[in-house]
This record gives sequence, structure tokens and C-alpha cells, in this order.
Amino acid sequence: MKPLSWTNLPTHPLLALAFRLYLGGLFIYASLNKINYTAEFAETIASYQLVPYWGVNLMAVILPWIELISGILLVIGIRTRTVAAVVGFLLLLFTFGIVYNLILGSEISCGCFESLEDPISLWTVFRDLLWFAMAVHVFFFDRAFQVERRFLPAIPEVQE
Repeated sequence: MKPLSWTNLPTHPLLALAFRLYLGGLFIYASLNKINYTAEFAETIASYQLVPYWGVNLMAVILPWIELISGILLVIGIRTRTVAAVVGFLLLLFTFGIVYNLILGSEISCGCFESLEDPISLWTVFRDLLWFAMAVHVFFFDRAFQVERRFLPAIPEVQE
């Protein structure tokens, strides 16, 4: 690993590691309240008016577990590129839902961390896009302190 300097800071693996740990902790934290209060989270999902009524409860049960598992894998450093892609997709999905409801003029809470939060705003969109940029950075530049590379055997490539 190259030494850290101002010239290589944007692409340095340690910055990607910091982003990875931050996003992992963020997703773990965000999932815990949703897992404990699934019914309240289902109401939040329904308020976004993007999921059909028959899928709201299923989404309220599955989504927090995806967030928790993704967060744990990011913190540990297992399959970080794949998990960064999943996290990035979720963040784009969340951003789309927020923008859609801002356009409609809905005054709903984000539901990101707690069921009773401030209403969605352009700040929420900016925050989610910033987190998406961090996920993209992790996808391309994370190579530091990954458990997978240290302890799990590499799978040989299939050659035709």
C-alpha cells in the first residue's frame, strides 16, 4: 500500500476503508430499529406509496435484514465489492423514493433510522447521494483490511 499523501488521498485504500466502516455502521444502526419495530416500518414503507399493498409487510420484514447483513459484511470486510454494489443500489432506491415523494409534495418522514423523524427534504436527498458516492468509492478503491483476502481461500478462475 502506498503511503498516504494529499495527491493520492481520493483513491487511497484507507479512505475507502473509512467509508466502508462508516457505511457498515450506518446500515447496522439503521436496521436495528426497523427489525425491532417492523409494524411501524411497514407504515413508513406504505407512506412512500411505491410498493403495492400486498408487498409492504414483506418489504418491511426483508429490507432491514438486508441492511443488517450488508452492514456486518462491510464492517468485517467480506465480499466488499458485492456488498458495496448492494448498498449503492439500496441508496439509489431510497433516493428515488424520496425524490418521488418530494415531487408529489408528500410530507412524510424518512423512516431511515426511526419511525418519527423530520420530514423528507432536499437535505435527505443530498445525504443519500453522498452515501451513494461513498459506496461507489468503496466499490472501486477498497483493498485494505479485508477478512476475505486474509483468511478465506481464493476461488480459482474457471478457464475455458
